[in-house]
Amino acid sequence: MYRLNSKDFINFKFNGNSGNKVKVNDFLKERGLSSRLIRKSVKSGNIYLNSRVNKKNKFLKKGDLVSLRFEEEEPNGAVEHRDLDIIYEDNDLVIVNKDPFMVTHTAKDDADGTLLNYLLGYFEEEGLKRKVRFVNRLDRDTSGLVVAAKNSFVQDKISRDFKEDLEKKYLAVVEGRLYDKEGLIDEPIATSEDGIRREVNYVIGKKSLTSYEVLDEYKGMSLVLLTLHTGRTHQIRVHMAHLGHPIVGDSLYGKKSDLIKRQALHSYSLKFKLPRSDKEIEVCAKLPKDFSFFPCSY
Repeated sequence: MYRLNSKDFINFKFNGNSGNKVKVNDFLKERGLSSRLIRKSVKSGNIYLNSRVNKKNKFLKKGDLVSLRFEEEEPNGAVEHRDLDIIYEDNDLVIVNKDPFMVTHTAKDDADGTLLNYLLGYFEEEGLKRKVRFVNRLDRDTSGLVVAAKNSFVQDKISRDFKEDLEKKYLAVVEGRLYDKEGLIDEPIATSEDGIRREVNYVIGKKSLTSYEVLDEYKGMSLVLLTLHTGRTHQIRVHMAHLGHPIVGDSLYGKKSDLIKRQALHSYSLKFKLPRSDKEIEVCAKLPKDFSFFPCSY
């Protein structure tokens, strides 16, 4: 029998009665576990009923406690150590304010020095033997909020929830002063012929929605708060360039700048529901130092 702590287990209490005729696996599916995770957990003996390993898919009785155990895992990358700006953390996830010029995930050309490497180092310091599972990612040159799950249940559930219930806001400094100080950009986006850039394309583009609000203006530039309603690659950069106000320093969709060595784009705010409690939280990440060319209070 295990002590069902919230670090290694997620627990669900069945409040129905025997007349409901609900089996353990069906109940877990209702709670947000994917069929794949349920099958894997059954096979590895990680589903518990009333603190004991559940070897059979039994019918539940009122008050039964169904639990999923998270196993210890080997790191999914090289372990490196560096101070991180952690904005929020609980037993299921950690949210980091990523520095600019840092790659989120390891790849063929980026096997070390990534946020994944440093989060593995943080997990090691905290005695947590788990993989890092990113729920969202940012471009190398975009700073701000990145969410990493500490277990497979949270990765599955929050990834699905993010598609519908996530409110994601960015801050950007763009060139020029916008005539309309707020609005909705509804312009379809497709991949360009070069396979790298994206562009507004009314024939093959996918629906892309970005709302914006000008917060401040300074020396021919505007600080804009942008809310993503869809999640296309480079969506904000493409939409702002399409309006004739590319992001300052965006060499791909505008031009380089002496003011900042990257596009002035920052993932500022995330509002979503926590996977265990469904409690809504909002986290915000302060602007990095290289935004200091534009005086603001954010």
